[in-house]
Amino acid sequence: MKKTIFTLIFTSLLAIQAQAQDGPRAITLDEAIQIAISENASVKVADLEIERTGYARKGTYASLFPKIDGSGSYQRTIKKQVMYMDFNLGGAGLPGGSSEEEGGKGGGSNGIEMGRWNTWSAGVSASLPLVNAQLWQSLRISDQDVELAVEKARSSRLETVTQVKKAYYTVLLAKEAFEVYKSVYENALDNLQLTEKKYNAQRASELDLTRAKTNLANAIPNVVDSENSVQLGLWQLKAVMGVDLDTDIDVAGTISDYAAELSAPLPEGLSLEDNSTLRQLAIQAGQLAGNIKLQQYANIPSLALAFSYSLNAMANDYVFKDYRWSPYSYVGLSLSIPIFNGGKRYFAIRQAKVQAAQLDIQRANTERQLQIAIRSSLSTMGTATRSYASASSAVETAEKAYGIANQSYEVGRSTLTDLGDAQLALTRARLGVCQAIFSYLSAKSDLEGTLGADFLPEKR
Repeated sequence: MKKTIFTLIFTSLLAIQAQAQDGPRAITLDEAIQIAISENASVKVADLEIERTGYARKGTYASLFPKIDGSGSYQRTIKKQVMYMDFNLGGAGLPGGSSEEEGGKGGGSNGIEMGRWNTWSAGVSASLPLVNAQLWQSLRISDQDVELAVEKARSSRLETVTQVKKAYYTVLLAKEAFEVYKSVYENALDNLQLTEKKYNAQRASELDLTRAKTNLANAIPNVVDSENSVQLGLWQLKAVMGVDLDTDIDVAGTISDYAAELSAPLPEGLSLEDNSTLRQLAIQAGQLAGNIKLQQYANIPSLALAFSYSLNAMANDYVFKDYRWSPYSYVGLSLSIPIFNGGKRYFAIRQAKVQAAQLDIQRANTERQLQIAIRSSLSTMGTATRSYASASSAVETAEKAYGIANQSYEVGRSTLTDLGDAQLALTRARLGVCQAIFSYLSAKSDLEGTLGADFLPEKR
């Protein structure tokens, strides 16, 4: 029999699909997760944030060490300072019969210029905090900054793992849908061939032949769309994994391989102890408590040790070898006692306390939302389990019904419409099974991400 145009189209689709399946390297879910953890952009950024806060902490600890600075300066005098002096000889007359007032005028009328044209200075100074409560408290807060960055990195990993799982399952679902629609197309093609034989033998009407061609034509868009969904799903998976979109990879196995998980009982007594969001809020609460102390410690006096050594020279020329350098040095203690600054410290303390109160409210609300997320995931998993059981039973019944309808159509005891109805019921049942498994796996991924059990601190 001459091949129809539909046969040619589907043959090309199968050729493209076969070519795509021969080349790619199939990766498992665990392999996809491991690649994502090392290549995902958000994970890399989070790791760099840990490194950045580590440097910031070291910079804060550097405040405990002496601060040493060198200095040097040069000044060129434009106009020298003039000093005037009044001579007082205890009331005795001045030489030449001048009075005291006249002698004062005559003796200092021109003034005396002070200093030299060039002034050079070089030295070194050092300071060391001895008692500084604010500094010590800021060191504790910097430690918490690193801890928060580490927890945020863990959160990025958890989110990445959840995204990889859901993207992986999406590809499996799309591939399963492609297989279902391909089976529908193949059945429609077989029915068309059978109807053409019947039509040529005058056992089927032209209406039956037209319906058979229409069913085949209607099956093609579903095949094309499902194949496109597979490609889109793979691109999304690659993007989440952090690999190039042209990387030739595919997912291993089928979504039916995970059907056994639906028979497991739903978990109970779940705890949010390892939830990353709550952990971050707890660390931030500690930071705000430390910030309150930091503001309070601003009222405590601070003590520092200071040292300075310098060399100074003044000259009217630039003959450095003839310069006379005069050393100057000192060592001392500096005590700073905060007394009054317009209430700035008081209001800073009040502000820090308000921020802590805001965080407490936010934490309580977040915990409620997470509890809702857990219950929603468990509810979806329970619904998917029941849907899977119902859909599995429907598949068995639909396969049997389709087989009966197909045999009946071959012998002329049923119409093409009856066969199409049986095919539609079977397609829906098969897709229902796949959708139930996918819904369960997707909800389970969300639940695991909420619980934060994939990456605990001791497992990093």
